Amino acid sequence: MTRRPIRIPGRIRTVDGIRLHLLAEGSGPPCVLSGGLGMAWFDWDAVAALLAPHRTVIRFDRPGLGLSAPSPAAPTLVAEADRIAHVLDALGHRGPATVVGHSLAGFHAEAFARLHPRRCAGLVLVDGSTEEDPRPLLPRGVRTAWASGCAATLSAAGVPRALLPTARRLIGRATTVGSHPPHPWERAGYRTSRVLRACVLENATYPYQAAELAALRSSYPLPAVPVAVLAAYDGGENARDLRWLERQRALAAELGGRFAVAAPAGHLVMADAPESVARAVLDLSGKGRDTAAPRA
Repeated sequence: MTRRPIRIPGRIRTVDGIRLHLLAEGSGPPCVLSGGLGMAWFDWDAVAALLAPHRTVIRFDRPGLGLSAPSPAAPTLVAEADRIAHVLDALGHRGPATVVGHSLAGFHAEAFARLHPRRCAGLVLVDGSTEEDPRPLLPRGVRTAWASGCAATLSAAGVPRALLPTARRLIGRATTVGSHPPHPWERAGYRTSRVLRACVLENATYPYQAAELAALRSSYPLPAVPVAVLAAYDGGENARDLRWLERQRALAAELGGRFAVAAPAGHLVMADAPESVARAVLDLSGKGRDTAAPRA
């Protein structure tokens, strides 16, 4: 019996010469959801379902991730910020959009706002990456070449097919407080050398993207748009957890934004507390003091 091919949600479009997987749902003002290191479109399913009645929700897989084709070049902050603008263009949204960036994509979202101020309607940083004094130790080319070589060696050994889906599940369990069943696309999307290489390169270029953002902050002002910083809190009282909340609060203060806490939630806030993420987007233009946003 011949298996029917699985229908790909959304569409595949060429953006900046790369075949990217794009998904747009709902109606209303556009809102882009971009996940952290190595994440895919389906990580936002619960948030997208809550926002779709009120927003045109746009998700995309960065090169090599999810269902997108790989890029020959390693990621840079400017390229990722531009990619958000070009994804909006490809879907016919040329006006301002709210951009939601989780973890590493918080760098991308802020850079988008600074480099494309007229295209940004607001920012929501979901447990976003923050580096107070980024100083990469190695030349970028050395680190990315080493990372590419490691990915090629692991791929030749069959590691992606054998271990990557399991590693993805273990990381998900370690960064959530709730119990979440595996997504149907998880195995299919995380067993290729393409995804392994993309994850390794995103990790390798993290310090350089942090340094790029620090440089942008001194040259490109943040537009006068509403900003929200939503920090995850799992209820722990150790120094590391409390220090993270303070760093997120400081990030909100630096950007002139509102600070809120999603609790109980692990780093994958969109899985543990999708209501908090949706509320942060829908309340973006509201004003108020720092708030805690527990699950409904």
